Amino acid sequence: MNRLYSSVLSLVTIVFVTLVIICPSSSRAREIVHLRGYSEGTIIVKTSRRRLYYVVGVDTAIRYPVGVGKAGMAWSGTAYIQGKYIRPAWSPPEMIKHENPKIPNVIPGGSSANPMGDAAMILSGGGEYAIHGTNNPKSIGGFVSHGCIRMYNADIMDLYERVNLGTKVVVLP
Repeated sequence: MNRLYSSVLSLVTIVFVTLVIICPSSSRAREIVHLRGYSEGTIIVKTSRRRLYYVVGVDTAIRYPVGVGKAGMAWSGTAYIQGKYIRPAWSPPEMIKHENPKIPNVIPGGSSANPMGDAAMILSGGGEYAIHGTNNPKSIGGFVSHGCIRMYNADIMDLYERVNLGTKVVVLP
């Protein structure tokens, strides 16, 4: 009996440690911070810091780690949330098709090959950019995208529930 208990305990410990390492907790990923100069309900992306802030009150924001545009693909400016989608299908833009001609024209939502993750919020300005989840959590914190803002899936779901269509997004260098 002790041997069985010991084996089960070892297995539970291994599973727990694996989950902690492989699947970062969203509670560790996001935090409440002071941020001045922005209206409540605004999303701020500080590209150089690879952080997204959602302003929740006077001088208070939720800070999330993000992946941002690679060198030469990052952008700055103001946009608005134009569309919100859970587990969206993804059609790669021409630039990505040119880089990888074998990529399918459409990758279904929920597919492990779909880089949009659990949710996406399309930004105004032609639909070229989005704030979205990821199928590659190791990319968070890096300069990794073609201009989109990547978030952990748990974080995009949290932000998705907080924002509405028309939410202002300010992307800073």
